[in-house]
Parts: sequence; C-alpha cells; structure tokens
Amino acid sequence: MKRCELCDSLAKMYCESDQASLCWDCDANVHSANFLVAKHSRTLLCHVCQSLTPWTGTGPKLGPTLSVCDNCVSNSSCREERSTEDDKDVDNDDDDDDREDDDDDDDDREDDSGEDNENGDGGNDHGSEDDEENQVVPWSSTPPPPCFKFF
Repeated sequence: MKRCELCDSLAKMYCESDQASLCWDCDANVHSANFLVAKHSRTLLCHVCQSLTPWTGTGPKLGPTLSVCDNCVSNSSCREERSTEDDKDVDNDDDDDDREDDDDDDDDREDDSGEDNENGDGGNDHGSEDDEENQVVPWSSTPPPPCFKFF
C-alpha cells in the first residue's frame, strides 16, 4: 500500500507537480500554503488498489472522496456482485411499477373524457409541473469549452 510521503499514513491522492503521494491532512497542509500550490492538479488514488483514477481536483483543500480505478471497475467479480444486486432491486421494483402504471392508465382515461377541469381548459396541467421538478441532469466530467473574445 502506498504511504503518505510526509506522515506515513495511507496515501489518498497523488500530486504530479510535487511528485508525491499524500493523505488528506498533509494534502490540505501543503496545498493551502499559497495560491500557486493550490492550483496543483491532484489525482485520487483507487481505494481498492491505490492506482491512479480518472478523478482529479485542484484547490487548497479537497474533501475526502472515494474513487475506483478503471481496472477495479471492470473487474469481473465486481460486475457480478453489482448485477446480482441490481437483479434483486429490479425484481422488487417491477411489481411496484406495474401497480403505478395501472393507476396512471386510470388517470389517463379520466383525462381523455374531454371534460373541462376547474380552470375550464380541459387539460392536465399538474403533469407538466411535476415533470419539470423531477428532471435529472447528468454531471459532465469534461470541462466546458474555453470562451473566446473576438474584437
């Protein structure tokens, strides 16, 4: 296991600029010294095998985070465990989803009757409001493109 180069604790990240493996506390001490070292990009070490992961960060103090390298993610034993757990969850969720779908079908039939609602527009406006609140936006690992100013 990799050790912190300053205190001999378990290393959690690697700083390429300093060429040092560091624990959370030593990383915070070193990289909060001034604004220049706070800009060092550090790579989180895999919590399973301690190799480099795709996760990088900068700043004076990085919060404790767990990450796994690509090799450990693609490890077949990990995949088998996840698929077994997912299968159990899917089986349990399917029954509930079917019941909810049946309820939704009943609601659709009532809405399709053509009768006006309280507002007199005959529409179902509570559905679109719920959809707006429940949208999921994925996090992107790629930085946004640089801005250019044209004169």
